[in-house]
Amino acid sequence: MRLSNPAKPLSNPAHRARRQRDLVKFGVALLLVVGASSAMAGTGGTDFDAVWTTISDWMQGTLGRVVAGAMVLVGIVGGVVRQSIMAFATGIGGGVGLYNTPKIIESIMSATLPAANDMVYSAAPLLQIN
Repeated sequence: MRLSNPAKPLSNPAHRARRQRDLVKFGVALLLVVGASSAMAGTGGTDFDAVWTTISDWMQGTLGRVVAGAMVLVGIVGGVVRQSIMAFATGIGGGVGLYNTPKIIESIMSATLPAANDMVYSAAPLLQIN
């Protein structure tokens, strides 16, 4: 690969066209970054609380048990047909995963550390300044 002399202007029309395209792409990207509004993730908003409560109740209620039981039953039948325990294990895993999904999502989205809160209150007397 031959490097061009930086002192020479771009005389090749193909290079000039590519450079113009790159500058246009950079300009568009810069406008998108500068013009983007701020993102507000996880700052309140109770609009979908009713939907989340309904879905959680379905997954951990009677409907969730029926679907989990169906997964296990299909896993058992698949295990018998294929003569393998893996289909049964997949059915069990799917059922357990379905039932525990609301708890997992709540623990990830809440992101609270109860132990950290206790540590702050225990260390508070040590940080008092007179």
